[in-house]
Amino acid sequence: MPVDLVIEIENTPGALAQVAVGPGKRAELHILVPHAEAARHSLAISHLAVSREREVVVVDVEDRPGVLADLTRKIAKAGVDLDLVYVATRNRVVFGAPDLDALRAAVG
Repeated sequence: MPVDLVIEIENTPGALAQVAVGPGKRAELHILVPHAEAARHSLAISHLAVSREREVVVVDVEDRPGVLADLTRKIAKAGVDLDLVYVATRNRVVFGAPDLDALRAAVG
């Protein structure tokens, strides 16, 4: 199961060059990894800590207009409440929800 790791850093000029960008004093970077333990270890060596992690559902999609709308309509029709969505490399969409089993069923 893929895991979404969140790293929080100070939101100052130059922080993007290190990790992330976001509003306010803190920023978040979400990293999709296949093996959380190895990623946590690598980040720790760089003095970066993972503040949260969670299992997510990753869907390979076509690169075409409307694909995200189609997927999210399908998920909504199944009654699944999403609380995380982002686009990853290689035409993948990452979804998080309180009920991962229902989410998997909706996109499967």
